[in-house]
Amino acid sequence: MEFPSLSHHGGTRGVTGSCHQLHLAPSASLLIDCGLEQGTDAAQGETPASLGFDVQGIEALIITHVHLDHVGRIPALLAAGYRGPILCSEPSARLLPLVLEDAYKLSISNEPAHVARYLEFIHDLIVPLPFEQWHTLIERPGLGCRIRLQRAGHLLGSAYVECDMQHGQSNSRYVFSGDLGACGNPLLRPVQPPERADVLVLESTYGDRLHPHTGDRRQRLEEAIDRALADKGTLLIPAFSLGRTQELLYELEDILYRKALVDNAGPGPEGDPLDWSQLPIILDSPLAQRITGVYRELHEYWNAEARARLAEGRNPLGFSQMISVDTHARHQQVVNYLKSTGRPAIVIAGNGMCSGGRIVNYLKAMLGDARHEVMFVGYQAKGTPGAVIQASEGAEGFVQIDLDGSLYDINAKVLTLGGYSGHADQMGLLAFATGVAKAPATVVLVHGAAHAKEVLAGELKRHMRSPQWPTQVLIAT
Repeated sequence: MEFPSLSHHGGTRGVTGSCHQLHLAPSASLLIDCGLEQGTDAAQGETPASLGFDVQGIEALIITHVHLDHVGRIPALLAAGYRGPILCSEPSARLLPLVLEDAYKLSISNEPAHVARYLEFIHDLIVPLPFEQWHTLIERPGLGCRIRLQRAGHLLGSAYVECDMQHGQSNSRYVFSGDLGACGNPLLRPVQPPERADVLVLESTYGDRLHPHTGDRRQRLEEAIDRALADKGTLLIPAFSLGRTQELLYELEDILYRKALVDNAGPGPEGDPLDWSQLPIILDSPLAQRITGVYRELHEYWNAEARARLAEGRNPLGFSQMISVDTHARHQQVVNYLKSTGRPAIVIAGNGMCSGGRIVNYLKAMLGDARHEVMFVGYQAKGTPGAVIQASEGAEGFVQIDLDGSLYDINAKVLTLGGYSGHADQMGLLAFATGVAKAPATVVLVHGAAHAKEVLAGELKRHMRSPQWPTQVLIAT
């Protein structure tokens, strides 16, 4: 084997399971991400948390961000004997224990003593790194390696990784994109391409398409809330706890703030169906509440516009009409109350594809009532309850869904609100790859369906017709 070189332990069959090993020498390597393969990406016969590779010689694990498809195999890595550092950005260092604790409780043990011991073990390994600063990992005769994290705009703390290596007299730089964010994220700073990349390992989730224009998403969200108020119904939003929920809260606060400015004469009479000032925004997800709390504390990592709202005295992620539901008993009370009364409300609850979590109880209680509406703001994987409900949008005739073994009529309104993708589209991926001052010698495409990778490879090759682009494009297998 020549050095440096790459091997992939996930993220090649589809859009989950990112895990890439950068081999520096016969007994020295780095691991970039250690994620779970989920859904159709997972190979038949593999257990969800299987590792599938040897941990000997791995000097460090570097995390690009804390979604489970990038960190979900960390327990398996530790079980295999890894005891090296877990390097990540400072915001990710705060979020990673929350995500791993939740996964541990769901899949391994809910026993407090076990959870506490596991979290103490995780905390001892995490090494927070500031953005934009080089960190030396290896410095020995004939071999040097340093890394630098740069903002990736996917969610708070997300990073792409620059690995700068010295082998004798030769120097090379590998860049791992992680998941790159879409432009226009309301909370995060935009992505800047790397200054140099000899080898670029690039995600390709949306390598075959462009996102719809995001300009009308706020208007459509506002219109859906107007309908809920007019119909005295509940707007149900299934959302993932990390990233999407915080974006939604940020936009909802802005809508309420602007409505208050327009209606500064004061709220309408009690019971007015269009009284925005009395509309509760219910966050019913303990994990989302904890993550939102960390987002609020880490406001120094927000973009300039979001920080300006704080300076004005606003609280974009903790406004007065926001109600957090913690215990399961309280959750069931809220479900029953909204089902039996004509009180309009907005509910954000997990999980995002309706395959479990608290959103399922709301759906059971409200799908049969036309007063209510289900709004999807994220991708619904084929075969999930969310995909079935989404497919009923605009359908004629009688539609039912199986939830926990029982059939429920779908009479509620269904809406898909585009513009909330957390991933860069084809244009964003091309801008990142071609924005490097000197063209990479090699681009390796990962983290995408086969068609998305093939289309993106073709677009990248079109750019290579220029003499300034002597790049080869490879699709990882």
